[in-house]
Amino acid sequence: MDPSNRPAQLDSPLVGRLIKYGSRLNTALYRVTGGRLGDQWRVGAAMRKPVPVCLLTTTGRKSGKARTVPLLYMRRGESIVLVASQGGLPANPAWYFNLKADPTVWIQIGSDTGEFTARIAGDAERDELWPALIELYSDFDTYAAWTDRRIPVVVCDRARTVTQRR
Repeated sequence: MDPSNRPAQLDSPLVGRLIKYGSRLNTALYRVTGGRLGDQWRVGAAMRKPVPVCLLTTTGRKSGKARTVPLLYMRRGESIVLVASQGGLPANPAWYFNLKADPTVWIQIGSDTGEFTARIAGDAERDELWPALIELYSDFDTYAAWTDRRIPVVVCDRARTVTQRR
């Protein structure tokens, strides 16, 4: 890992704002359309092979308010696997710290919303999942090369399904 390889322009405040507003727009479109819009990521390595997007809702560890972010995901049986890559930034994303503080999360995939219990994959499980995650979205490997931190992998196990609208 060599963080000096990370393109400097990605750390600009403008890029951060664009990501924040893009995430808000994606979340709004996803919710309004029941996942018909905003359900696939088509940037970078996903340009030719789109990657599925879910909405993750955590409880803010400081505010106590619901916080929703769109994230790439991979299914593993009944579980949903997430990657706290944050584009290879030096720090983990806020949602990661929120679910560490309160592992009860809500995930929306399409029009289905369910309650899940999130846990951080241990080293062996992460090492087992990582190749499949790279196959899903090869940019995860690039992000890992841009940071000194070991990018966490989060496994969310279903607690219950709340809505199933068609």
